[in-house]
Amino acid sequence: MNKPNRLAKELSPYLLQHAYNPVDWYPWGEEAINKARAENKPIFLSIGYASCHWCHVMEKESFEDEYIAKLLNEYFVPVKVDREERPDLDEIYMKAVMLISGSGGWPLTVFLTPSLKPFFGGTYFPPRRRVGMVGLDEILTSIIEVWRSNPKDIEKNAEQITSILKNMYVKKQAEDEISYDVVYRCFESLVSNFDEVYGGFGAAPKFPMPNYIEFLHMFYKLENIPLAYNMARVTLEKMAKGGIRDQLGGGFHRYSIDRFWTIPHFEKMLYDNALLSRVYLQSYQISGNPFMKKISTSTLDWMISEMLSPEGGFYSSVDADSSEGEGIFYTWTKREVLDILGVELGEIFCKAFGISDVGNFEHDRSVPTLSMDSYSLASYFSMKIEDIEEKLELCSRALLDARGKRPKPAVDDKIIASWNGLAISALSLGYQVTGEEKYLRTALSVADFIYDKLWRDGYMYRFYRNGIVRTEGFLEDYSYYASGLLDLFESTFDPRLLRRAITIADSMIDNFWDKEEGGFFFSMDDVGDISRIKDAHDGVTPSGNSMAAHVLLRLYEITGVEKYREFSEKTLKTFYNDISESPVDYTFMLQVLAAYFGMRREIVVVGEIVDAKPFLDIIYQTYMPFRTIICVGSWNREELEELSQVVVGKIELEERTTVYLCENYSCKKPVTTLEELKKLIT
Repeated sequence: MNKPNRLAKELSPYLLQHAYNPVDWYPWGEEAINKARAENKPIFLSIGYASCHWCHVMEKESFEDEYIAKLLNEYFVPVKVDREERPDLDEIYMKAVMLISGSGGWPLTVFLTPSLKPFFGGTYFPPRRRVGMVGLDEILTSIIEVWRSNPKDIEKNAEQITSILKNMYVKKQAEDEISYDVVYRCFESLVSNFDEVYGGFGAAPKFPMPNYIEFLHMFYKLENIPLAYNMARVTLEKMAKGGIRDQLGGGFHRYSIDRFWTIPHFEKMLYDNALLSRVYLQSYQISGNPFMKKISTSTLDWMISEMLSPEGGFYSSVDADSSEGEGIFYTWTKREVLDILGVELGEIFCKAFGISDVGNFEHDRSVPTLSMDSYSLASYFSMKIEDIEEKLELCSRALLDARGKRPKPAVDDKIIASWNGLAISALSLGYQVTGEEKYLRTALSVADFIYDKLWRDGYMYRFYRNGIVRTEGFLEDYSYYASGLLDLFESTFDPRLLRRAITIADSMIDNFWDKEEGGFFFSMDDVGDISRIKDAHDGVTPSGNSMAAHVLLRLYEITGVEKYREFSEKTLKTFYNDISESPVDYTFMLQVLAAYFGMRREIVVVGEIVDAKPFLDIIYQTYMPFRTIICVGSWNREELEELSQVVVGKIELEERTTVYLCENYSCKKPVTTLEELKKLIT
C-alpha cells in the first residue's frame, strides 16, 4: 500500500477514497493554491463524489498508475474536490468544461492556471489511449509542453473562458412585467419532449425529474388539463415498474441508461428519493391510486432503514459499486433465484420480475423489473390473486435476506444540510398523507439534528461527519432546510419550528441577497476568484434561488410580513429573462411564479389538536399545490399570534372545531363540519 497523502486528514469519504493513491493530492485550499503560484505550476483539478461509478474507475485506472502519478506530482499541483462538499466549485468548473468540450459529467477533470482560471478539461480519461478516447498520459504531456513553450496562449485561453463564465452569472431584473404565459410554454415544452410509450422526457439516458412531475401535477390542478396528469402518471408508473427502482429493497437508483427505465446507474442518492417520494404522494392525493402510495411509502421506509444515521441525520448516498462489481448487489441470475426459492416460488418470482436465463444485464444477470402484475400472474399460474401476492411476499423476503449476505455497496455517510431539508419535507408530507407517526417522528428528529449540529452562531454549515462540522453553507442549505421546517410546521403547528424557519430565512437574506441586482448568490464569496455564482436553473433538484423564492412566498402567506413577498417577487424578476427564454429549465421556479399569480389558499383550523385531526386529515389528503395550513388552539395560540397574522381573531364557533378558508385575500364562510369542509376545498 502507498503512503497516505494529504487527503488522509480530510472528512469527506470521497476524498478518503483517494488518500492512498500515489498521486500527491491536495484538498482545495490555500496550501495547494499557494504552491501552484509559488512554483508556477498548473493545477490539475479532479471533482467527483463517493457513489460515482466512473469516478471509481478513473481512480483505479489512472490515479493508481505510477507513471500518471509521476507526471501529476512533478509538473502539476493535483487537487481533489468532493462535489457534494463544494457544489460551488463543481458548478463553475463544470460550466467551464462544458464550454471547452461541449459536455460535462463526473469525474470532472479541469486544468487551471495558478490564478484558478480554467483552460482545458473533460470528464473521464483512461491512463492510455483507447478506441475513441485519448489517454490521460497524452493530455498531461501535451499540457506540460504547451505550459513550457506557450504559456501566454494558455493565459489568453483561460482569460476568454473566464470572461464568458463571469457573464453567465450576470442577472438583472426584467424590465417587462413577469407573466403567467411562461407556465403554459413550459407545459408545451414538456409535451413535446414526453416519451408517450415509456414515460419520462427525452432520450436515454433518462433521469427521474421530480421537478417536472411536480410541475405537471400543479399545472393539472390549475388548468384542469388531463394530459398534464397523464404524463406524470405514466412516467411514475413506468419508473416504479422499471429497474431504476430497487424492486426488492425499495428506493430509486440515480438514472436509467436506457429509454425503458430498465438498466439503472446503480447509485442511490438521498435527494432523488426524497423528491420522488413526494411526487408519488402527490399522485396518490390526486388519484387515490394505492400503487402510488405503496411506492412512496416504500421509498420513505428505505430512506429510514438504510440511510438514517444513529445520531439523527440522513446519509448522502449509496455507492453504485460493491466489491463484486457494478450492479452485482442488485442483480440476479435465474439459477440463483431458483436455488434460493425452489422451482415453484422461483418460477413465479422470475415471471413477475423479468428474470430470465439470458438476463437483461451483464453476465446473464437480470435487474428485477415489475413485468407482470398480480392479476396476470394469477391467470398465468392458475392461482388466486391473494395466493400469488402471499407467495411474492415470501419470495421478496427470502431474496432480500440472501442479498443482505452479499458484499454491500458503500454508504457515503456525510450528512448534508440541504438534502436533509428535502428529506424532512418528504417525511412531513408522508405523515400528512398516510398518518404514519414514524414519518413525523423521524422528520422531527432530523430537523433537530440539523439545527443542533449545523446551525451555529447565525450561520448554516453544509455537512457533518463523525462529530465534525465542515464547510460554510450555501444558498440551498438555507433554503431547503427552511422549506423542510415549514412543511414540518404544517404537520405539527409547533411555533418553535416556524420561528426557526423565519430565523433561517432572515439569515439567508442577510448573507446571500444581491442588493444591487436582486436574486440570491449561491455562496457567500466569489468561487475560484472568478465569480460569485447567481443562478436559478432547476435540474434534478430545485435551484437554491427557486427554493428561496418558494420559502419566502410561503413565509409571507403564514406571517403576513411584506418583505418576504417582496424578496420572492424580486427573485422572480431577476431570473425572468432566463425563464422566458427556456421555461422548461426552471420548472420549480415556475411553480413559485404560478403561486404568485394563482389561487393561494390559507386554511386555519381552530380547535384542540385531537378534535381538529379529522379536519386536518381531509385537508392533508387533498392535493392543493398552493395552500397554507395552520392549526391553532390553546396549546400554541399565544406564540402563533406573535408570528402569524393569519390566526389573529380566528376562534371556535359554537365551541366546535372551525375551519377558515381564504382564497386570494377573500375569506369564505367558516365551517364546522367535515361535510362542509369537503365541499369547501374541492
